[in-house]
Amino acid sequence: MSSSNRIEKMKNILVKKDVDAILVSDEKNIYYFTEFPWGFRLLIPASGESILFVHSVNYEAAKEIAKNVRIDLIRINEKADVKIVSEISKLGFKSLGFDRISATEYLRIKDSLKDLRLEALDDAIWSLRKIKDEGEVALIKRAAELTSQGMKKALEIVRPGLREWEVAAEIEYEMRRLGSSGVAFDTIVCSGPESAFPHGGLGEREIKDGDIVIVDVGAKYRGYCADMTRTLIAGRMSEKQKNLCEIVAEAQRLAIDRIRAGVRAKEVDEVARKYIVENGYGEYFVHSLGHGIGLNVHEPPALGPMSEEILQTGNVVTVEPGIYIPRFGGVRIEDTLLVLEDKAERLTDERIS
Repeated sequence: MSSSNRIEKMKNILVKKDVDAILVSDEKNIYYFTEFPWGFRLLIPASGESILFVHSVNYEAAKEIAKNVRIDLIRINEKADVKIVSEISKLGFKSLGFDRISATEYLRIKDSLKDLRLEALDDAIWSLRKIKDEGEVALIKRAAELTSQGMKKALEIVRPGLREWEVAAEIEYEMRRLGSSGVAFDTIVCSGPESAFPHGGLGEREIKDGDIVIVDVGAKYRGYCADMTRTLIAGRMSEKQKNLCEIVAEAQRLAIDRIRAGVRAKEVDEVARKYIVENGYGEYFVHSLGHGIGLNVHEPPALGPMSEEILQTGNVVTVEPGIYIPRFGGVRIEDTLLVLEDKAERLTDERIS
């Protein structure tokens, strides 16, 4: 799907909701509709030409890169909010949707355009974004390949004596060397007792012999993210460590086998969580099973016990069960997957383990 098709789909939503236009502020949403990463605001009317507002530093780039919009320059001596409000007023809109704006900006628009009805439409944009088109899937697959290569490097180098930040640096260099445009999030390498912290410690610890080492990494490619976690053992694996790894791996397998279009997201979480509970570690699985991923590393649909989502073909999600035992350590295994009609396609490399 091209950006023009995405804009048309948004216009159709505006018509159905009886909203005259939407003001898009989130940079990733602007990128989604225009293929331009540095827009300031995007105004999409229910009918007529869309307008991308950019500051002068990005004006020439916008003229070259942005698709299916008119570029409107915000000059150095102009107040951006005044210019945008003036444009909205000139177009005579009676109602305006928005994705996410600050309270200050919301009040400023309300004060300036007192007869304008404002409506939050962030969920409407997510209804489009969470179903990936072929082009988006191709970019996420490339991000997943780069992520897998970064994880492969981790498996090659993790050993006692290295600092966690040294491992993270090697992973990120490998992904960059192979073509990553950056990291989807700060690389997590946490070892020993600190591996019981799901988001890691400070990354300064020296890895010891026999340590559990959780490595959570994600490459970014042309704006799109992937996410992958593996649990390594630096040296000899204890029986308890082996048992935990086997439980988490089986919980992930059961959950992935349950994924297909039409399944409730919370049912996928329930499958993995039930298995971990049955093996006596339910209290140590302290987060949701997974999350959607795309331009954001965390986005809808969520795979958790409170999720109301029903999985659809084209969703891209992570599945990452974990067990975290305070003062002992943690185990997490995570992959990025594409939801298909009758199964899940694993995008990160399951052979890397």
